[in-house]
Amino acid sequence: MLRLDHFGSRLAGTLLAVAMAGVQPVMAQDSCGLCARTIVIDSALAQCFLDRYAQLTARVANAVAVNLEDCETDRGVVAALRPPQAGAEPPTLRFIASLAQLECIKAKIEEPGVVLDPSLTINLDAC
Repeated sequence: MLRLDHFGSRLAGTLLAVAMAGVQPVMAQDSCGLCARTIVIDSALAQCFLDRYAQLTARVANAVAVNLEDCETDRGVVAALRPPQAGAEPPTLRFIASLAQLECIKAKIEEPGVVLDPSLTINLDAC
């Protein structure tokens, strides 16, 4: 016959396993699988990012889609084509980032003495 205290301990073990399984997805949400690993930014895009920072971080989401493609036309003036830069990577105009990564980008581009031109590559994995 099945003893009641044995059944109770099995039930408690099962409930503990279910509770622990529920913890795993929460931890997995901390890392963003779609988020960018690195971005390349220049001074014009950095200023545009800072201008939009409050709006970007006000969203209630684990990940935020950032689109800086229209930054050069925000004021109704189309910017001249960028001259080719030797060895410079093209800037990242669209990317997905977590709120922590957005904070990291802001901190990096606001560092005293940071060189943004021709461009700055920010490793978001190191944030």
